Amino acid sequence: MFDIAPPSDLPKPLAYTALAQSAAALIEGEHDPVANMANLAALIWMSVPRLNWAGFYRMVEGELVLGPFIGKPACIRIPVGQGVCGTAAALGATQLVTDVHAFPGHIACDAQSRSELVVPVLVHGRVRAVIDLDSPELARFDEEDAAGIELVARVASTFL
Repeated sequence: MFDIAPPSDLPKPLAYTALAQSAAALIEGEHDPVANMANLAALIWMSVPRLNWAGFYRMVEGELVLGPFIGKPACIRIPVGQGVCGTAAALGATQLVTDVHAFPGHIACDAQSRSELVVPVLVHGRVRAVIDLDSPELARFDEEDAAGIELVARVASTFL
C-alpha cells in the first residue's frame, strides 16, 4: 500500500521534488508500463491542484494513443504534430499553453479546459509518451509547473 499526503505548504519547486520522489518510490520494482502510468496519473491528480485532467498519451506506431488518465473521457488518438500533445511529441519539448483557445490547432477533448501543460517522456532521446495536464483555469501552469512535471517525466522514462 502506498500512502502520500501531498505537502501543500511547500514552495512549488520543493513540492515537485517531493512529487518526483514519491513517483519514484511508487513505481519502484514494478516494470509494467500501464500500471505505472496509472499510478503516476493518480499521484499527479492528487498532488497538483486545480486540474480537470491528468494522464498519459503513449507513442504507438507513430501516433499518440490514450493511456491511463483521470478526468473526463478523452480523445483516443492524436496525430504527432497536431494539438498541444502532438506538438510536444513532434518537437520533443514541453508545451506550456496559458490559453488553449489561442493555440493553433488545439484539439478540444474537454470544452472546460482552458490551459494545458504537456511534457514529453523521452527514452534515449525518443518520445515514448507525453504527460498531459489540463486545467479549467486560464494560465494555470507556469515554468515551475513545467520543470516539476519534467522531473516526473524523467521518473516515467525509467519504465517505458
